[in-house]
Amino acid sequence: MRIPELLAPAGNMDSLRAALHFGADAVYGGMKHFGLRAFAGNFGPEELREAVRLAHETGRRFYVTMNAYPFDDELDAFAAAAKEAADCGVDAAIVADPGAIRFLRSEVPALPIHVSTQANTVNAPAVELYRSLGCERVILAREMSLDRIRALHERIGDGIELETFVHGASCMAYSGRCMLSAYLTGRSGNRGECAQPCRWQYAVVEEKRPGEYLPVTEDERGTYLFSARDLCLMPLLPELCDAGVSSLKIEGRMKTEYYVAVVTGAYRRALDLLARDREAFREALPEMTAELQCASHRLSDTGFLEGPPETPGEAEGFWQSREYVAKVIEAAEADGHARLLLKNRFYAGDELELMTPQGVRRVKASAFVREKTGETLETLGIAGEIIRMPLPGAGAGDMLRGPVRNHRKDADRTGN
Repeated sequence: MRIPELLAPAGNMDSLRAALHFGADAVYGGMKHFGLRAFAGNFGPEELREAVRLAHETGRRFYVTMNAYPFDDELDAFAAAAKEAADCGVDAAIVADPGAIRFLRSEVPALPIHVSTQANTVNAPAVELYRSLGCERVILAREMSLDRIRALHERIGDGIELETFVHGASCMAYSGRCMLSAYLTGRSGNRGECAQPCRWQYAVVEEKRPGEYLPVTEDERGTYLFSARDLCLMPLLPELCDAGVSSLKIEGRMKTEYYVAVVTGAYRRALDLLARDREAFREALPEMTAELQCASHRLSDTGFLEGPPETPGEAEGFWQSREYVAKVIEAAEADGHARLLLKNRFYAGDELELMTPQGVRRVKASAFVREKTGETLETLGIAGEIIRMPLPGAGAGDMLRGPVRNHRKDADRTGN
């Protein structure tokens, strides 16, 4: 079976390192301008060069997002940004506007171009158009069903690659091209500044039918009529591989390094298992799906892959089944002690989980040494502290997670 590229988000250097450590084949991230995540950390010129270097030295690829729609008075800056990205060695630029694509083909001809999902590509003539413009890959609209993806690939052949989103947040708008934020807040989602008003809570009634409320789903967190569920295509990985997709994309440049690590690691293990044994993949699917619940998420479904979603608008708030407590910054030494960056409080005796590229294993927390003072402690609630703790087999970049706690009660209990 041909296994597609696993493409992970990198909103900053920490997320980039997490994506690479936990098995991404490629990462995508934005510069300070012209991407569609203006409030992610993103990469300045030197950071971009370093990000590309880190990807390339491990045999991975880095794609830069340039999928904002530039106005005429921005085209010179747009071309300059593309030249800067090309000089940094990026493997492709992700662009949405057909005019901007043709413009970059003339201004920076050596820069490979991938067509953004913002271009709303749903048919073969559009793919052929982008191929004629010299594009190497098209990222399909999320509205494409599995049958249509398969048929599209059969029609166009292998002359241009197809990419599809496989996991993460979705917009209640055509391929994410939504003007709701621009109208309500003056911040345009098509300029990378979305305020996510589709995630806000609303009460809806039709003007001429007072007292007759539209049926909506709500919970104790509120009502989320306009908010699409998250996407999770883990159960459909065999079908996506068979359909001829070249790249599977995880959404999340605004997400944490822990989220990137959990989701990337889960899909990496799933794809590797699928490559070896399809039946074994099916047997392990419940466990791998449960792993995705360990990071912050909302209710999910398979989007449009199997037809229109059955429950549009039914999306609750965020939750997770595990909490990020520490990152390994220096591997375990001969005595088994590793150096850790504390993220959240945990206690000696806690049952924790060590996340590694090979999988997740249980460990028991012990007392640890606080590097700043040299004192031995059983708990500490100051994020950013460096500690040393017995953790045999841990490697730099691995992560520790534990039970989700009420930290206010924990602090009251310990006096910290």
